[in-house]
Amino acid sequence: MPETFYSFILFVIIATATPGGATTLATASGVQFGFKRSIPLMLGIATGLAALAAAAASGLATLVQSLPMLEWTVRAIGTAYLLWLAIKIGSAGEPKSTNQRSGTPIKFAGGLLLLLLNPKGWAMALSAAASFAAIASDTVELAIIMASSFSFAAIASLSIWCIGGATLSQVLRSEFHWRIVNISLGILLSLSIIPMWLE
Repeated sequence: MPETFYSFILFVIIATATPGGATTLATASGVQFGFKRSIPLMLGIATGLAALAAAAASGLATLVQSLPMLEWTVRAIGTAYLLWLAIKIGSAGEPKSTNQRSGTPIKFAGGLLLLLLNPKGWAMALSAAASFAAIASDTVELAIIMASSFSFAAIASLSIWCIGGATLSQVLRSEFHWRIVNISLGILLSLSIIPMWLE
């Protein structure tokens, strides 16, 4: 049992820390708006991941994956949302620039939506629930353990990525540098869509 729990914790850390749409978005927000103004976004992402984990533990993720049309719809809406975010990030200018398209960071609801519309997140949460069901005595306990573990790990990893972005913004000296970083982050966010369609 302890070995299974340690394996679960390792899985959670790896799943939340590796690059993907959420980490790219946290980095981009750190670059554009700094750590403090990115907190609502990161809390939204962490809450969304906790909700997915709890849903997976209670069996709701299986329902989504068992209905192909529903899964396809979630995937399509998630793709459109991520592409919209990628364009928004890629077209942003220097934070104090007058031609910047958006002067406000993505809020809590945007981060929440990112996770709830991410089939890759659903699949990850479902595989965690199936693989590590033995760490709990019932589905409610499993839902609590998974939601709290994924939420805590997401906040920690997103904070690191966001701080990295905020640190990067300190070395950007010209509008050209800002454009390169913003376009690169927009492209990375777009590329994070590909695994959603390969599953």
